[in-house]
Amino acid sequence: MHDTAAASPDICIIGAGSSGVAVAKALRDRGLSFDCFEKGSNLGGMWRYENDNGLSCAYRSLHIDTSRNNLGYPDFPIPADQPDFLSHRQLLNYLESYADHFKVRPAIAFNTEVISVEKTGGGRWRVVTNDGRARNYRAVVVANGHLWNPRHPSFPGTFDGITIHSSEYRTAAPFDDKNVLVVGIGNSAVDIAVDLCKRAKSVALSTRTGAHVMPKYMMGIPTDRWSAFFSRKLKFPTLLTRMIMARLAYFAVGNQRRFGIPKPKHPMWREHATISQELLPYIGHGWIGIKPNVVKLAGDAVEFADGSRNPFDAIIYATGYKTTFPFLTPSLFSVPDGEMVDLYRRMTPPGLPGLFFAGLVQPIGATIPLVEVQARWIAAALADRMALPSAAEMAREVRSHHERKQRTWLNSARYTLEVDFKSYVGALRKDMERNQAGL
Repeated sequence: MHDTAAASPDICIIGAGSSGVAVAKALRDRGLSFDCFEKGSNLGGMWRYENDNGLSCAYRSLHIDTSRNNLGYPDFPIPADQPDFLSHRQLLNYLESYADHFKVRPAIAFNTEVISVEKTGGGRWRVVTNDGRARNYRAVVVANGHLWNPRHPSFPGTFDGITIHSSEYRTAAPFDDKNVLVVGIGNSAVDIAVDLCKRAKSVALSTRTGAHVMPKYMMGIPTDRWSAFFSRKLKFPTLLTRMIMARLAYFAVGNQRRFGIPKPKHPMWREHATISQELLPYIGHGWIGIKPNVVKLAGDAVEFADGSRNPFDAIIYATGYKTTFPFLTPSLFSVPDGEMVDLYRRMTPPGLPGLFFAGLVQPIGATIPLVEVQARWIAAALADRMALPSAAEMAREVRSHHERKQRTWLNSARYTLEVDFKSYVGALRKDMERNQAGL
């Protein structure tokens, strides 16, 4: 299936999650024809619980950590009758409404998996799908998501009980009356521990680095609305905003160390906070325990860095994801864990014209409104309404981004795709405005 415009599609979108449908809408707005291929039988990506494309990590109790006012596409606000924090089901309904309102759904070929993407000698891109068809395009937009290929830790020893990655977790039912260890202290780890703790016999969180825990509400208002107030309304720099938010978090929850959570080595402005309204109260009520890093798996038990040893029936590894593209050869493009990603404006590799990535970012806050700006930027470039710089100029911008990121964020796999929402979106908008004015 393809766009209804008269021209034959010469742009390919891979994936129909929140990024893919945004790109499809932006291309349609520019009158560009495209094919959009989705491995599953419906749109929504990770937000479709039990998605038959096999790539969703959503669990039944999942709620978004960004509040409604800051979450949606700018030109399609989330209705005010929705709760402050949407469930995966409510967010999926919103994505479907967006796709239907802008007539994107008919342009998506469902149950169609992209097997390979290769650059041809003529400067075009050859895309092969699971039906055996090969098509040539002038541009390919990769929007397959980056939260689906689990990253597993490596600990010495063996464990006799159940082991899964958080991407496989759906409900607490299989862990009734079991002693469960959750490894990690990011948002998914904390959500799962809270979900488990009233059904499991015991739940412990193992953390190597500690965390800054930020509540979802402060003074009855979603925390990210306070951040938006300082950043957008008062126009404070991101660093100052994050420093203020760190102080507000302290006033809201006090000293987190008394709950047993180790103090991180770095200030909150250099790390992602873990967002949870429930973690600290559940620790305080004895529902969740805190353990240091795992040093050894010992049959039916686990040994920790403080010398303790505890029996467990199950381990859930909430240890993040690798960013992979099965249809691209690593020699063409890859994202190694913890290494810099060479993408101009975080979207296109210098020296590979016509290849774009949408949503391959990790901002503080919501990805959806950021991806909407990326989508319009990509559409402007492909409609020849915005000139892209030379490969050399792109490479200089990439180096500058890497230098800023190293000064700001930690050098770890978790921050490989990190961007500052405010400055990044501002740069993309200036690109479009500057080029439009020059035409």
